[in-house]
Amino acid sequence: MEIRVNPTRMELTKLKKRLKIAKRGHKLLKDKQDELIKKFVDLVKRNKELREQVEKELTSALRDFVMARAVMPGEVLEESLMYPVGSVDIEVGRKNIMSVIVPTIKAVQQQENKNIFSYGFYNTTGQLDDAITVLSGILPKLLELAEVEKTCQLMAAEIEKTRRRVNALEHIMIPQMTDKIKYITMKLDENERGNLTRLMKIKEMVMVEGRV
Repeated sequence: MEIRVNPTRMELTKLKKRLKIAKRGHKLLKDKQDELIKKFVDLVKRNKELREQVEKELTSALRDFVMARAVMPGEVLEESLMYPVGSVDIEVGRKNIMSVIVPTIKAVQQQENKNIFSYGFYNTTGQLDDAITVLSGILPKLLELAEVEKTCQLMAAEIEKTRRRVNALEHIMIPQMTDKIKYITMKLDENERGNLTRLMKIKEMVMVEGRV
C-alpha cells in the first residue's frame, strides 16, 4: 500500500519516527523468525527420531502378534487379550514457545499393578508376550510424538506468518517510507532554495532602489 504524505517538515518528522519504529520492528521480527526456525529444526529432528522408534516398535509388535496368531487358537488369543490389567489417564495442557501456544500431552496416572499380562503362560506363546511387552511401553513415545507433531505444525504456521511480516516490512513498508523521506527532503530543499533565491532578488531590488 502506497504511503501518501504532504511535503512538510511535520510530515517528515512523523515519517522518520515511523521508519525508526518499522526498522526496530523488522529487527525484532527477524530475530523471532530466526529463533523459531532454530527451535523448529530441533523439533523436526526429534519428531523424526520418535517416529522411527515408534514405527520400529509397532512393526516388531505386529510381527510378534502375527506369529502368535499363527500358532495359537483364535479363541485362546482373544481370551488372553480380553481383560485389561491397567489404566492410564492422559493430561492435555498448553505451553508458550516464542508466543506460540502449543499442546502438552502426558500420562499422569497409571494403575499400580506391575504385571502387564492379563493371562497365564500355559496356553500362550513367547511372541505374544513380546508383543504385549513392546506395546505396554510405547504409550509415552506415542504421546510425545503426537505433542511434537502438533507443535511442529503450529510452529511452521507461525514461521510463515512471521516471514510474511518480515518481508512486508523489508520489501514494502521500509522502502516506501525511505523513498517518501527522500522525496519530502528534496521538496523542502527545493522550496528553501527557491525562498533563498527570492530573498536575494528582493534584496537586490531594494539595494538598486536605494541607490536610485
